[in-house]
Amino acid sequence: MDERSTGTDVNTLLARPSSRRGFLKGVAAVSTAAAGLGVMVRNADAQAADTAQDILNIAATAEALAVTFYSGGVTNAGALGLNQDEQNYFIAAAIEEQLHYNFLTSNGAKPAATTFSVPGGPGTFTDLAVWLSTQQQLEIAFVSAYLAAVNEFGAMNQPDLARYAYMIGLIEAEHFSLGRTTAEGHNVTFTSTAPSSATRPADPWGFAPQLVPTVGDAVGFLQQNGYLSPSGSNSFSYSAIDFTSSTYATIYGQMMYTTPTVATS
Repeated sequence: MDERSTGTDVNTLLARPSSRRGFLKGVAAVSTAAAGLGVMVRNADAQAADTAQDILNIAATAEALAVTFYSGGVTNAGALGLNQDEQNYFIAAAIEEQLHYNFLTSNGAKPAATTFSVPGGPGTFTDLAVWLSTQQQLEIAFVSAYLAAVNEFGAMNQPDLARYAYMIGLIEAEHFSLGRTTAEGHNVTFTSTAPSSATRPADPWGFAPQLVPTVGDAVGFLQQNGYLSPSGSNSFSYSAIDFTSSTYATIYGQMMYTTPTVATS
């Protein structure tokens, strides 16, 4: 299969996009506290720093994008050439992203967008190399953003929120490895969307990298790389996964820890 790329090198994540402030002002428009989590939310302003509400809203937006991306892959699994085991893995990934979205929104998060684009256009969902490269780019952004959230929530003295962000980020890192394992099975080589090549192992990280200083910086990366500019056929709207549907019910029935779990003793 041809080597494909779907955007800027991962090192672009280190940059601080100039478009971030305007997007954050929109994301931060909701000023109510996150129910049940004890979040103190500052009013939206032009400051660069993320508030707790900013982070929750951005996370919900990212999870809506993730559900849209993975459910699109599940729907087009045949065209992508995924075998049944691989389909089940990505069905599980889609379910996990939906669980994250449900948790965040049930606790006050408001997604800033629910319709998205992908840098490779609609053909992304019929070309495995493009789909997996896109998946790697997204998961690198998600892992980095949740690591930034842990740090930011810690600085806000919000240990529960930091723990929840870590719980979600760990699952995003599993998705990263899942995509790489699938690519190895199909001889797909990543070029510019992952910090590695097909000759490296399926899980190449000694430490998960935080490639953005704050959660808000990940927004600019997604904007610049074509995920937040839906138009024409390159427009994909979030639709909640029905866990009882024939596609998802069996895998959902095997899922453990569908809400955050913390030992009490």
